[in-house]
Amino acid sequence: MVIYCHANFDDVLRNRLTEVLSPKYTIHFQSDTQSKTEAQNLFFEADYILGNPPLDWFSEPLNNLKFWQLDSAGFDQYASVRLNGQTKVANMGDWFARPCAESIVGGILALYRGIDKLTLLKEKTEWVGAPLRAELRLLSGQEVVILGAGTIGSTVKLLLQGFGCTLHLMARTSPDADIHSKEDLLNVLPNTDLVINTLPGSAANFADQAMFQAMKKGSVYASVGRGSTTDEQALIEVLNSKHLDGAVLDVTEIEPIPNDNPLWKMDNVILSQHTGGGHADEHVGKVDLFLNNIMTIENGGTPINEINLAKGY
Repeated sequence: MVIYCHANFDDVLRNRLTEVLSPKYTIHFQSDTQSKTEAQNLFFEADYILGNPPLDWFSEPLNNLKFWQLDSAGFDQYASVRLNGQTKVANMGDWFARPCAESIVGGILALYRGIDKLTLLKEKTEWVGAPLRAELRLLSGQEVVILGAGTIGSTVKLLLQGFGCTLHLMARTSPDADIHSKEDLLNVLPNTDLVINTLPGSAANFADQAMFQAMKKGSVYASVGRGSTTDEQALIEVLNSKHLDGAVLDVTEIEPIPNDNPLWKMDNVILSQHTGGGHADEHVGKVDLFLNNIMTIENGGTPINEINLAKGY
């Protein structure tokens, strides 16, 4: 059995994979290859793949592939990939839910409490102090709509409960949601202080001009879903018009953000550069889940966090 690992792991995790899987499995690490061609050849031979290889590598049939473990939660970039009917695919599921939720809530707190401005003042050794106090706002008691009732959205809700927020979840079919359509969403937005987007890539441009215009004047938009779910130009326009008070964006339409993108220079926008899912042990979870899923599949079971690439979930 051949395993191709398209992920950069340290020696500890590489050794863990080798110790558990050898000698039954031969493991090839992309980081050990000398060229793209060599890496691709190993990819095509693999029975199991761990990581997120380039999309264009999937243009040819993968006849040997039994299982593909992505090392991310999002996978909309692979929506066009078609594998043989026997290949199982899984993502990282809720492994990144907690760090993503903490990041977006942290960003919102930074915007509300002026931490971003204070950090810039510290760099300039400039004391402003008291005049800033009138600009600060509280997260406590805010009316919040969370777009998406998946693992990230549910974890954001859990965190915000501690702030005494009034919380609404929007999802088409989830029983945990109390908003199920765009029409219903537009009806509640005029009374909403904060909208947090946790939507998957299949909801392209869901946060559009109509949604932003329906939002309460002075409210805030935050996104930790996928960059494609926000109409970025519409957001920039509504921020420039001062209809919205600010935005917190972990994800954007293009990453890295082009240097000429207006978001860079907006003092009411926090950009966390798609670091939301990061934490010191994030790679440990990738290895552990991969090992667990290989053993599950070998014993005829269904892998944890199995997904359908075409459906987007």
